[in-house]
Amino acid sequence: MERKITFNELRKIKDSLPEGSIHQLAEEFNLEVETVRNYFGGANYDRGRSVGIHVEPGPNGGIVLLDDTQILERAEQLLKEVH
Repeated sequence: MERKITFNELRKIKDSLPEGSIHQLAEEFNLEVETVRNYFGGANYDRGRSVGIHVEPGPNGGIVLLDDTQILERAEQLLKEVH
């Protein structure tokens, strides 16, 4: 399922995750750590790959269209578990 979110919101979610969450997400989804970082707006394509994130210029860092929301949904679940 697709989802639109601002780039700044996506980065805020990533930055709010508990320590070790990026590694946990990578393990759960059988992805490289850098690929998960790329999902949250990173750009290390030497060690990670693209995962269906499309950024359009605009306010709040632009609008991000995510082709697959599974990683984002799991990250949001991790945040709820902490709070």
